[in-house]
Amino acid sequence: MPRGARALALLILVACFGYALAACSGVPAGRGSAAVFVTPSASPAPAPSASASPAPVPSASLATHQPTVNSATAAPAWLGTRVLKPGPNGVIAARATPPELRDRSIITVDDLPPPADGRFHATSKPVPASVLARSSWTEDCPVPSTDLRYVTVSFRGFDRHAHTGELLVNKKAATGLISVFRQLFAANFPIERMRISSAAELNGPPTGDGNTTEAFACRPVRGQTSWSQHAYGLAVDINPFQNPYHKGKTVLPELATAYLDRTSTWPGIVKPGGPVVRAFHSIGWKWGGDYQSLKDFMHFSANGG
Repeated sequence: MPRGARALALLILVACFGYALAACSGVPAGRGSAAVFVTPSASPAPAPSASASPAPVPSASLATHQPTVNSATAAPAWLGTRVLKPGPNGVIAARATPPELRDRSIITVDDLPPPADGRFHATSKPVPASVLARSSWTEDCPVPSTDLRYVTVSFRGFDRHAHTGELLVNKKAATGLISVFRQLFAANFPIERMRISSAAELNGPPTGDGNTTEAFACRPVRGQTSWSQHAYGLAVDINPFQNPYHKGKTVLPELATAYLDRTSTWPGIVKPGGPVVRAFHSIGWKWGGDYQSLKDFMHFSANGG
């Protein structure tokens, strides 16, 4: 074959070979830059890398997410801020318990430094002037300040951690109440918060969602003019939200209606014959859950009143 014919045949062969490869690669012939060949693989496509942007999370999911500590959750952002309005008769009616407060197990926010060793500790001393000033005590109260004691005790939160609470109590009840809270700590009975309330807090507009365990409160018996045993430092309310006051249509706190079901196994509920009742009975105190005309499940007092 002449040299020119052989050259022409070689060029035609190379061109055909190039088109054949392009067809196998899936890349249209004549497009793109210099030759790029893709080899099919039997392996599955690789998963996206960790640096890939995650799928957007719905804002509702972010809004409802709450950190947890041993099954306890942070308090809802609105807790203590929604003032309840009275009805036409001037009475604040009981309300359905918000879903966030059913099976209420809120992480304790420490008002005082918690015990460093996680064990039970207690102190009792005359009431410092600074503590008295932030309490509800005034000279019009039925007990002189010198008859009160400032008591601190360890308590177990719903987060199962040890915390430090404070109480104003009658001096003749201080030793016995330390014994009570020692027993509750040993029994791992959960308490959400224990602190001294001011007069402004006691008399402020109701939000129906409070849950402070406390003793002294300079106020009369509910619905009466005579002094409550709280005004003498001789009564203690335990987890009021889990253990509401109930008389007729009145429920206090007003949002705690879910806890009128006393068969519930939710934590923090005071049960007949349970550790809280036994602890207070050990010092001769009586329980409002045993009242006949009403039920005051949170309430324990020295004389039963």
